[in-house]
Amino acid sequence: MLWLPLEFTVKFALCNEMFEGWAVDDVFHMAAELGYQGVELAPFTLAETVDGISATRRSEIVRAAETAGVEIVGLHWLLKSPEGLYINHPDEAVRSRTREYLDSLIRLCADLGGKVLIFGSPKQRDVYPDLTYDQAWDYARETFVRCGETAQEVGVYFCLEALARRETDFINTVTEALRMIREVDRPHFRTMVDSKAISDDGRPFAEIIEESGAMIKHVHANDASGRGPGIGETDLRPIPAALEKIGYDGYVSVEVFDFKPDPVTIARESLAYLKHIFHDE
Repeated sequence: MLWLPLEFTVKFALCNEMFEGWAVDDVFHMAAELGYQGVELAPFTLAETVDGISATRRSEIVRAAETAGVEIVGLHWLLKSPEGLYINHPDEAVRSRTREYLDSLIRLCADLGGKVLIFGSPKQRDVYPDLTYDQAWDYARETFVRCGETAQEVGVYFCLEALARRETDFINTVTEALRMIREVDRPHFRTMVDSKAISDDGRPFAEIIEESGAMIKHVHANDASGRGPGIGETDLRPIPAALEKIGYDGYVSVEVFDFKPDPVTIARESLAYLKHIFHDE
């Protein structure tokens, strides 16, 4: 039986993009009905660009979440749209546009009441052709310094996600992410852990989480296959105790990449598994 101290509490959220074609208001209500406390938003599901989300629409989204009784946790999948953005592109004009757009996303997150932004975006972070890894690193660090400063200004956290080698060739381990965090040296530039991504690390989940410690500001739960947590062979049972050990008290969000059989079934089964391993329900 899994036992955790009563003071150890996490909240559960789901990521909205698996509800393809659903209005965000309906996602909020379904999340609440299923028992989730939060929803994590992919900006491209709201509009092609941040400029397409007016102040009025932002207020409407906030009210919809409040009416449903869920929190807006934050944003992820940040650079899926618009096209042409890249954090370590050799062209300064491209990097500048990317920094400006990330600034806008950070401010959107704050406007919606979110607290974290998750930077994965594998295709916008690969080592650009003809650059060395070190050159890409320096350009990316320049971008992330700006992100950390803007995040601190508006009171959110910008979290760098380590991604599996099959997804990108840039920052594949939490160890690398932590190195970037040290070099950026901004208090609101932190990391997160995604169970699918860190499955590629080759080390036990508990070791990775302990290494990251207080730098972790968010958690994604999923199977290495891209399915929901517990809907596959990835054993997430070591994660609750590891998070308790470092004093984590944020959200654990269900993020999936395989949307079959349907979003409601995925969300229901994923939450049941998370409640089981975190609370022995």
